Amino acid sequence: MDRPGETTHFGFKDVPLGDKQTLVNDVFHSVASRYDLMNDLMSGGLHRVWKDIMIAALDPPRSDRSFALLDVAGGTGDISFRAAKAAGAGFHATVCDINADMLAVGRERAVKRHLETRVDFVEGNAEALGFADRSFDAYTIAFGIRNVPRIDLALREAYRVLKPGSRFLCLEFSTVEMPGLDRLYDLFSFKVIPPLGRMITGDAESYQYLVESIRKFPKPNVFADMIRDAGFSRVSWQTLSGGIVALHSGWRL
Repeated sequence: MDRPGETTHFGFKDVPLGDKQTLVNDVFHSVASRYDLMNDLMSGGLHRVWKDIMIAALDPPRSDRSFALLDVAGGTGDISFRAAKAAGAGFHATVCDINADMLAVGRERAVKRHLETRVDFVEGNAEALGFADRSFDAYTIAFGIRNVPRIDLALREAYRVLKPGSRFLCLEFSTVEMPGLDRLYDLFSFKVIPPLGRMITGDAESYQYLVESIRKFPKPNVFADMIRDAGFSRVSWQTLSGGIVALHSGWRL
């Protein structure tokens, strides 16, 4: 339960904790139909490389062995589709996202890829997953955890639904520390991305929030401590593209 007066950040603004999820939902309702196109434009296609690195780390079995993936905040299906392509016949993914518009886009994409029997789409909240304890072989979340109001609850839920011996993987924007690149990255983020969002989706404010939310996300070492506090072991991370993103890993042992 929220404590009266408790606040959190929505981009650079402080908002009541209970309001953040609604505000985030409004962002993704607005951009859902052009979300994947904007990812390409904003990253110059690099998001595809980052996601492929995540799938390589996931390494789903290529045999007929049963393997259940939970892909949280994965509404349009990008991670699950990549994992299904890399995996064998025993693979099945469940995409869980709180935003119905993103899920609708994902279902359409699954049908076009003939993956509707291997990838399910379920509306749900990362902070209170509607799945049984110890029911998944892996948990992935790509560019979604910074939008969760209570990240600690989402991490504890990830731990709860994973089987012993299973892996948590989180791909998220991080802190650019390479001299020179940090200034260029800030310039591109604040001066290019919101106007690009206006041109492609008709919505600059949502992309202003997304840019700001990246700056508010914890540094990799701090986030790693949060993953450990949720119960995970062998916690690690690797930075990619000069620190623009980081791939975080933890194991439920």
